[in-house]
Amino acid sequence: MDTGDTAFILVASALVMFMTPGLALFYGGMVRSKNVLGTIMQSIFALGLVSVLWVLIGYTLAFGPDVGGFIGNLDFLGFKDVGATPNDALAATIPHVSFATFQMMFAIITPALITGAFAERMKFSGYVLFTALWLIVVYAPMAHWVWAPGGWIRELGALDFAGGTVVHINAGIAALAAVLVIGKRKGFGQGAFIPHNLTMTVLGTGILWFGWFGFNAGSALGANGLAASAFLATNLGAAAGACGWALVDARKERRSTILGVASGAVAGLVAITPAAGFVGPLPAIAIGLIGGVVCAWAVGLKFRWGYDDSLDVVGVHLVGGLVGALLTGVFADLAINEAGADGLLAGGGFGLLGKQFVAVGATLAFSFIVTYALLKLIDATVGLRVTEEEEVTGVDLAQHSEVGYSFSESGSFTTAHQATPSAGAAQVPASEGSGI
Repeated sequence: MDTGDTAFILVASALVMFMTPGLALFYGGMVRSKNVLGTIMQSIFALGLVSVLWVLIGYTLAFGPDVGGFIGNLDFLGFKDVGATPNDALAATIPHVSFATFQMMFAIITPALITGAFAERMKFSGYVLFTALWLIVVYAPMAHWVWAPGGWIRELGALDFAGGTVVHINAGIAALAAVLVIGKRKGFGQGAFIPHNLTMTVLGTGILWFGWFGFNAGSALGANGLAASAFLATNLGAAAGACGWALVDARKERRSTILGVASGAVAGLVAITPAAGFVGPLPAIAIGLIGGVVCAWAVGLKFRWGYDDSLDVVGVHLVGGLVGALLTGVFADLAINEAGADGLLAGGGFGLLGKQFVAVGATLAFSFIVTYALLKLIDATVGLRVTEEEEVTGVDLAQHSEVGYSFSESGSFTTAHQATPSAGAAQVPASEGSGI
């Protein structure tokens, strides 16, 4: 066991944990003020719910000894034998419990990402049941396929350094299934849904960018040269993504927006995630730039195709994850990581790219089908959607009996549906900007 590696993974775990409150702020700023607390609540509650479920059952299904390439067995049920000594099959230089805790933070943020798609209209009870079941029947098997010894995608040789398939494509396609089942918000397509606090969103962006260093560099599982390379690639991916989205905005609207730059940074981070430990600086810039440009285009698909992805989880996470996973097959280089493979441009031919297509296709099919069925089951039992009256009132009051903002000493409050914007208030068209 290496004490330096152990300290590094503990810090990386804390950084990834910090991403979920960052996500809460990012999402919270983009909804209407009457829904800010309900939106934040969904991310914050995931910290509690998923942490407990990960120890009880999630970790052993994801990283327990392999059963047929598809799932882990129950050897680690309740964190049994997950202690201070390393597990050589998973991480040889850090305590087993440190590895399991690091993976816990990934498991927390992945279902929290999905919440941006159905923001402003899901019942809290339906959300809780969905998150619990989705973690067990979708996330845990996917993590096993891709990252656990014996998992069939890992054995195939497809590459995913830090979650292109397991986290981003998985959450993105599940988000698409969710919006198809739950339906559109009242008034979608008839007027602009204006973000109520972009300052909050920018703060969330900064926290996400900061935490993503733990997400990607930490996936090296040690304080080493690979972690340093992944750290740099992560920053370059975010930077290039922000520039790419800003360029698209400037070309389309003759101006760039802070929401576009923030969304572009996250799109670049999503795209670089699967490749971070397999590519050098110049490919990292290319992947981030392509991710920012493609995602800026993709967020408009919801208006053409008529699905209401509230905060653009599909446009950024699904599309950005697809870009990153496939470009890994183009840019991956054994000179960066001997445990990887050479991609198309490094002289490896189309072999790795073909494996990346297989991994992507399997993730899309499995996650969409199982998530769709799961949501239909929950809708038929607990129910998924608030009533129309509750949606008009706002989920903060309807679901939590709270409001995000109170401006009167007497305790009265103002919510978005009660207030009338002033003539000079900034108006953000529904087709502009994004979420993650």
